[in-house]
Amino acid sequence: MSRQTSTLSQVLAILAVLAVLAGCATAPAAPTSAPAALAPAATAVPPTEAPAATAAPAATAAPTEAPAATAAPAATATPAATEAPAATAAPLAKKFTIGISNPFISSEYRTQMIQELKDVNAEYMKAGATNDLVIESADTDVAGQIQQLQNLINKKVDAILVNPGDVNGLNATLEDAISKGILVISVDQALQAKGVYDVGLDQYQWAKTSADWLATKLGGTGNIIEIEGVPGNPANALRMGAVDDVLKNYPNIKLLAKGTGNWDEATGQQVMSNFLASFPNMTGYWTQDGMAIGAMQALLAANPAKWPVGVGEARCQFLQLWDQRLKQDPTFDTIAVANPPGVSPTGLRIAVNMLMGKKVDTSKLAGPGNMQFVLPIPVTVTKDNFQQVFSTQCAGKPPAYLLDGIMTDAEVQQFFLK
Repeated sequence: MSRQTSTLSQVLAILAVLAVLAGCATAPAAPTSAPAALAPAATAVPPTEAPAATAAPAATAAPTEAPAATAAPAATATPAATEAPAATAAPLAKKFTIGISNPFISSEYRTQMIQELKDVNAEYMKAGATNDLVIESADTDVAGQIQQLQNLINKKVDAILVNPGDVNGLNATLEDAISKGILVISVDQALQAKGVYDVGLDQYQWAKTSADWLATKLGGTGNIIEIEGVPGNPANALRMGAVDDVLKNYPNIKLLAKGTGNWDEATGQQVMSNFLASFPNMTGYWTQDGMAIGAMQALLAANPAKWPVGVGEARCQFLQLWDQRLKQDPTFDTIAVANPPGVSPTGLRIAVNMLMGKKVDTSKLAGPGNMQFVLPIPVTVTKDNFQQVFSTQCAGKPPAYLLDGIMTDAEVQQFFLK
């Protein structure tokens, strides 16, 4: 073999070795290319969903299915990631915003009402159905409440719950809200505005219950006084109308005087103190809400030789005074018909269901045009059930607590078509 041939052989051998080494160096590239191809699929899942996937309880499988695709080929990863949001898109497509208009805050009833509205709305917020409430609440007149409503309209709320301060003064503004596609529900008091739903007690029947009791207790004869709430208020108008209608059936019951307590406890006490001084022949009285507490306090302070027969309020503070009087006079008797703040949060539940598209069963409604959701009176306290109610419903409650009743979401389904 020549030197040239030998040299050529050595060169070829060296090239062969280099080829083998080059093959070894590039061989891992094939395996590492597979994760590189999967990387887009893995990052295609929104960053907020990927961590949730690792916990993946069965209850949350729908929104967390996408990461399960990491165990599957890249071809199936993208469909899995896009299906999960689609599964939750329907309930989360829109969160509803509900506005509250309240023109009277100088009342424990309204304080309890607003808090319960917040509590019930929190349930729907947790379920992803609603946003924070937009609350317009202040002591104001008709013009001020109209401004409240206009503020809510301008904020483009989906529904307005209004506790109206006037029988007719808000109608044009409420109908304007309806024309803009806003659901409007009057709570606690009925209105005649076109298209406005009402949710609450039958205020006429509510007052008639205690007025009938008073007339019967007096034996159909006597001299009475009345202390009304806010003149011109829808609920007050219905209540006082009911009392008038009851008294028409008892010509021997004479109305000595009528005072205005503005649903305020202190004012009610002052009005009753004045009547006690002016009418020593008073044998009975009819009043309502917190003013009944004031009237009772005036009687406890004056302690007349013969107490007039009167009506009370289904509030723990009044029941405490009732219990105090029973210790002084075991024959003492009165009545307290609950006027629950819970009608408003019940109205909120109805509003949410309507916004979700559920159809109202108009056969279950009352009033002109079948627009009134009439709720039951949750409790009427008399001497027969006083001890039981006082020891249970007021246990652990502050004196300002009103005996209440809020319908559950399941219970309000009775107003909707199946």
